[in-house]
Amino acid sequence: MSNSESGSGVGSRAFDVDSIRADFPILNRKINGQQLVYLDNAATTQKPAQVIKSLTDYYEQTNANVHRGVHTLSIEATDGYELARTKVAKFINAPRREEVIWTRNTSESLNLVAATWAEANLSEGDNIVITMMEHHSNIVPWQQLAFKKGAEVRYLQHDDEGVIDIDGAGGVIDSRTKIVAATHMSNVLGTINPIAKLAELAHDVGALILVDAAQSVPHMPVDVQALDADFLCFSAHKMLGPTGIGVLWGRYDLLEAMPPYMFGGDMILEVTYEDANWNDLPYKFEAGTPNIADAFATGAAVDYLSALGMENVWKHEQELTAYAMEQVLSLDNVKVLGPQDPALRGGVISFIHDTIHPHDLGTALDQQGIAIRTGHHCAMPLVRSYGVVAAARASFYIYNTKSEVDAFVNGISETEGYFSR
Repeated sequence: MSNSESGSGVGSRAFDVDSIRADFPILNRKINGQQLVYLDNAATTQKPAQVIKSLTDYYEQTNANVHRGVHTLSIEATDGYELARTKVAKFINAPRREEVIWTRNTSESLNLVAATWAEANLSEGDNIVITMMEHHSNIVPWQQLAFKKGAEVRYLQHDDEGVIDIDGAGGVIDSRTKIVAATHMSNVLGTINPIAKLAELAHDVGALILVDAAQSVPHMPVDVQALDADFLCFSAHKMLGPTGIGVLWGRYDLLEAMPPYMFGGDMILEVTYEDANWNDLPYKFEAGTPNIADAFATGAAVDYLSALGMENVWKHEQELTAYAMEQVLSLDNVKVLGPQDPALRGGVISFIHDTIHPHDLGTALDQQGIAIRTGHHCAMPLVRSYGVVAAARASFYIYNTKSEVDAFVNGISETEGYFSR
C-alpha cells in the first residue's frame, strides 16, 4: 500500500507473536485432538482476553442505558459508549467523532448508504460503479436500488490476477456515475485496490466513493482523509472486537443532509402528534437502544491494535503472507486466486486444488485441527468467474505464525496422500 493510503498508529507495545498469542484463550483449544490452527480470520477474528474482560466488566459494573439517565450507571455507560466512538474516529483519522455511526456490521453500513444517500440522489439513467470482486453486501443493495430507480450497475474489470484495470476505469466512471462503491481489500483475492485513485476518478465526475474496508481496517493503517473517501465502513468482529457491531464513517456534510435510516428512540429530537424532528449527528442514525456493551468492547479492541501499532500489524501480515504464498505455490496441484506478488495483496490466500473439492479439503484439515474457509465466500459471481463454484481460503492475523503456515501446507499434502490411496 502506498504511503498516501497509510496512517501511522504505531504504538508502544512490542510486536511479539508469542506474547500476543497468550492473550487469546481460544488458541489453547484442541480440535479433534490437535492444537487449533485458526486460519479463518477474514470471516471473523478471535478475541483477546482484554476484549472479553471489557464485556464482563460492562455488565458487572456499568450496565445501564445511555443518553437518557442522570444516575451514575447511565452516565458511566454514556461516557464509555461515546469514548469508544472517539477511539474509532482517531483510529481511522476521521476529522470529527460525530462522523462515526454505530451499525450492526459492514453490511448494514452499506445498506444504510444505499437506502439514504443513494435513494435520494439516484435517478433514472444514472449509474453505480462497483468492482467485480465485491462481497454480496456491496453488490445486492446496488442491484436492488438500480432496479427500483431505473439505474445501471457497472463493473470495473480486473485482470487474471485480480488487479483492477485502473487505466480502463475512466471508461466506466462517467458523468452519470453517482457513486463508486469498492472494496479496499478483496476477501477472496486479497487484492488491495487503489482507493485514492478511484476516489480521484469519482470526484472528477462529481461522484462519491464508498469504501468497503471490512478487510483493510483490521489489518493495515487506514486514513479516511488520505484515501479521500466519502463513506467508509467496517465490522468490529474482524478486528478483535465482538460480533453485532460495525461502523459507518461518512463526511459530515453528507451525513447531515441524509435522511434517517430507521426511526425511534434516541434518533428523535422532538415528537408531536403531527410530526417529528431528528436528533443531531451521529444519533440521527442510531435508532433505539444501541449496542452499548459491544461498543465498549470495540473500544477495547481499538486500544489493543493501537498499542501494537497498525504499521507493525501490517508488516507482520505482509511477512507471513509472503512466506505462505511461497509455500502454497510450491504445491503442484494448487492454483492460487489473486495476485501472485505478495506486495499486491493482504493476508488472504484463496486457492483451488486440481482434484480435491474445497469442502473435502476443509473437512480433512479440520480433522488436523486446522480451520480454513471453503465455499464462495459471499462473492459468488467472482468465484464463478474462475470456472468453479467454491474455493478454499486461508487468512491470517496478528497471532498466526510461520509454524502454523507449515502445519497448513503439510496438512494439504497429507490430505493429498489420503485421497490418492
